[in-house]
Amino acid sequence: MTETFGAKRMKQGTFLPDDYRPADDEPFMNERQVEYFRRKLLDWKSELQAGSRDTIEALQDGTRNIPDVTDRASEETDRALELRTRDRQRKLVSKIDAALRRIDDGEFGYCSVTGDPISLKRLDARPIATMSLEAQEKHERREKVHRDD
Repeated sequence: MTETFGAKRMKQGTFLPDDYRPADDEPFMNERQVEYFRRKLLDWKSELQAGSRDTIEALQDGTRNIPDVTDRASEETDRALELRTRDRQRKLVSKIDAALRRIDDGEFGYCSVTGDPISLKRLDARPIATMSLEAQEKHERREKVHRDD
């Protein structure tokens, strides 16, 4: 994509202004909305991957012999917490990749349960969402009932 006068050229040759935000008064998942969400997902993925690289470097550099048992235990706890965080982010990258595949397949933005459009507000807040808010809430209520059994 090439940048031109505060806009970015999309694959099909149309422009997406840098300040573009999807709106309810335009056709759902039109070319601009799809490109907006693709860019949002790719930027998020890049941020997560950069953080992972930083963590790996820090963990490799941070291997040292700490004589004090308490300090060593504290550092090990910090490292374990960081590794758990990175594992969650790795799983998030997988969800981002799945959302990008849904974009390529033309399925992005539609509820996997009902087939209805997912609200633009929800997608903007959580672009990896696969269910509408109503379907997600119903799913969580069912999950809670089964957990309480």
